[in-house]
Amino acid sequence: MGSGWHEWPLMIFTVFGQCVAGGFIVLALALIRGQLSREKQQRIVLSMFALWVLMGIGFIASTMHLGSPMRAFNSLNRVGASSLSNEIASGAIFFAVGGIGWLLAVTNKLSCALRSVWLVVTAVLGVVFVWMMVRVYNTIDTVPTWYTIWTPLSFFLTLFIGGPLLGYLLLRWASVEGWGMRLLPVISLAALVVSVIVTTMQGVELASIQSSIQQASALVPDYGSLMAWRIVAIALALVCWVGPQLKGYQPALPLLSLAFVLVLVGEMLGRGVFYGLHMTVGMAVAS
Repeated sequence: MGSGWHEWPLMIFTVFGQCVAGGFIVLALALIRGQLSREKQQRIVLSMFALWVLMGIGFIASTMHLGSPMRAFNSLNRVGASSLSNEIASGAIFFAVGGIGWLLAVTNKLSCALRSVWLVVTAVLGVVFVWMMVRVYNTIDTVPTWYTIWTPLSFFLTLFIGGPLLGYLLLRWASVEGWGMRLLPVISLAALVVSVIVTTMQGVELASIQSSIQQASALVPDYGSLMAWRIVAIALALVCWVGPQLKGYQPALPLLSLAFVLVLVGEMLGRGVFYGLHMTVGMAVAS
């Protein structure tokens, strides 16, 4: 029994990857629909460098889960047949298409039309990447605590909680303002509300899942307190983000950075609980 902290490489990989996918979608929409000056568009493109740094950190962390980074390429041996291989492949394609397109955009090698195609394709690849993450865990019917609706909901809620904040942070760095940005905190707040509901319903369901040798609710005895701390961390992030706006001015970059760190802390807590809930059916499952 524990809180899943031994799976920290996967926690970093999944949380960072989902936040990056959400953040890219925000920046892509700003570039496509924002009607911004050429200078601001270029600053937004430059700000995407932070996304690829986070994505790189996530992939580096994921190799630690394999025991040896040299085994990383072996994870691609069964693309199409293995959910794990599909996850790594989809993430690598998202990273490669996004990164190469970013280099071309930074060096002004993309026309406006090609840049729009790149933005749309990469955004779609980001969503596919998150879905492939879900499939790694949500197709294992011998792990009843993962084989539920809560797995896809939790993974995509991370995208909707962390993505808008990361996108907002990078837009502020690019000195972009506009009414559309006011919708981003609303999206994250709505996602947090849904997340609270998901957490509560999942906690209730855990009490009804057991195998012949263990009870699901006993896997993470501190489930309630850990998830409460997760919600508190994300709520504090929203206060840092929204508080200044309620007073009539934009939050400063250091405050937004703190907010994003708080979101990462909260989502890492939640993902640790997710991995801590791993169990197999044993001889039987009762629910």
